[in-house]
Amino acid sequence: MAARSPIAAGVALAVIAAVSFGATTPVVAWAGRGLGPFTTAALMYGGAAVIALALRRRPRARGAHLRRTDAPRLVAIAIVGAAVAPVLLAWGVQRAGATVTALLLNLEAAFTVVLARLWYREVIGHRVALALAAMAAGGAAVVVPGAAWTAGAVLGMAAVAGATLAWATDNALTRPLAEREPLDVVAAKASLGALCTTTVALIAAEPRPSVAAAAALLACGATGYGLSLVCYLRAQRAIGAARTASVFALAPFLGAALAIATGDRTGDGWTAVAAALMGLGVWLHATERHAHAHDHPATEHDHLHHHGNGHHDHVHAEPVVGEHAHPHTHAAVSHSHDHAPDLHHDHPH
Repeated sequence: MAARSPIAAGVALAVIAAVSFGATTPVVAWAGRGLGPFTTAALMYGGAAVIALALRRRPRARGAHLRRTDAPRLVAIAIVGAAVAPVLLAWGVQRAGATVTALLLNLEAAFTVVLARLWYREVIGHRVALALAAMAAGGAAVVVPGAAWTAGAVLGMAAVAGATLAWATDNALTRPLAEREPLDVVAAKASLGALCTTTVALIAAEPRPSVAAAAALLACGATGYGLSLVCYLRAQRAIGAARTASVFALAPFLGAALAIATGDRTGDGWTAVAAALMGLGVWLHATERHAHAHDHPATEHDHLHHHGNGHHDHVHAEPVVGEHAHPHTHAAVSHSHDHAPDLHHDHPH
């Protein structure tokens, strides 16, 4: 039996993140109706902060701790990803509709792939490009035939597109934090974002939510922005920013399907076409294999890892089983094996 590709585990995490996030758009469209965008964003990321802080208390293998030098990056991703992006989404979804909004979120993957290539030199081969094109085409197959081109809808779609660019920037900025404990990153980002948007909502005197709306948005944030982000960060650690984003493009289709099911619009034959294209994109990623001779320079870093993967053969004074984190050194080595653009494989091609 062939060994399982290391890319498959990362793809699975990205799919879980996509499913969790994809279900949020119809909920935001319903629960955010009549609320200000800053209030909506504050509740969503408030929920994400609560779940991340709660899970941090559970005993488990923990990744590397955040450092003081991470503070500027954390502030940047909190502003861009936990304040600007959700506010634009909350404003846009009320004007563009849940189905169109969900599918426009495909743009996040495209923007992230471009930024990952420009900032981190991640290789985008023919298979990844085809997967991304299939997923984007799947979104277009539903958006284009039924898009409502009113002035309000156009403004709403522009706002949603701006949200995807903000989240793509967040994804790219977060990549260097992949070595850190994901729950710590989520807790810090979500807390800062919720504090920022809550402050603006109070200053702007936005309407207060009902108990039902607040509960729905908090739960939506806990699963779709909290747990989803934890899985997303773990996927980035395994397969890099570009591939994670491309698989995550499944989320918009899931959101659109749920919106259709709850009555936002009537599904048609284009929905089946979109489903096939999205499925093709995920399959292309899950079955990707990438192996060649490559060099690892000597380095020292600190991240969650386990022994037996060919890269962590250092010795502990006391035996260690399972995942653990501590500063460790990698000697220079040259070898060939199946790999993904993870923390140890960002070499040029």
